[in-house]
Amino acid sequence: MFRAGEDRIDTILAAYHGASLFNPRELLIVLEVEAIGRSERVVAGFAEGLARGAGGSCLVLAESASDSPRKSLEPLRNATAAHVTTMPMSRADLVGWGKRRAAREEVKVEEGVLESLADACENDPSEFLNELEKLLTCVGPDRRLSRAEAAALLRPVADSDLVEFLSAVAVGHPGLASRRLGRVLAAGEGEGSILFALVQLVGGALGGWTRWREPSLVLARRRRAPGELARALDALYRAEAAWKGGRADAVVMLEQVTREICGPTPAAPA
Repeated sequence: MFRAGEDRIDTILAAYHGASLFNPRELLIVLEVEAIGRSERVVAGFAEGLARGAGGSCLVLAESASDSPRKSLEPLRNATAAHVTTMPMSRADLVGWGKRRAAREEVKVEEGVLESLADACENDPSEFLNELEKLLTCVGPDRRLSRAEAAALLRPVADSDLVEFLSAVAVGHPGLASRRLGRVLAAGEGEGSILFALVQLVGGALGGWTRWREPSLVLARRRRAPGELARALDALYRAEAAWKGGRADAVVMLEQVTREICGPTPAAPA
């Protein structure tokens, strides 16, 4: 698994072309391929590497959704063997996938468990699949999962905890970060501790100590422009002062600084 904004293109191509005799076929996935679209040279080099093929290995390029096709990535599209457009999974899709997954593990799931899980995860596929995997690994010798057992095993709100919220902020997904913020608050996390975690996230990206090292590194790689992180940290301090001074609602303040740190959503190329 690679991310185009974090892994070098030559590293990805080396993995693609470097299959060994012991493992001649590999599935390689590159997420957020649009991150390389700013450089025509890099896109052209990547496309040329794809065109050379790699025996039995398969390289999947995942492009995030946008309002219109990104013209800068057209050379990559021309170099690929197939194009597939994927749509968000519906509640019925998630439940159906969950039933098939449970059947493969030979687990009998009580009626309503998967539907409740999908609702608790707000139909977020990644959360649904993560929580389902945890449930399936905890079943007893009878290979049954009841609603009572599922409720006892699931974390509150099936949940996006603080580090998952910070990860969504770090990668710059404001909608996902906002939803996870709501769940973290609903789970009982205090506004002050969330604000302190955001300060640590940005401070760590600027090179300071942080408990959240990995999200901070991701944020630092994403927001490299001079002054961006400094402005985000300043927004946090101003929000804290406004909140403590009674001039702002705590939740509204957290939503505003979350959007500030996420940064603007990139516009699709014209």
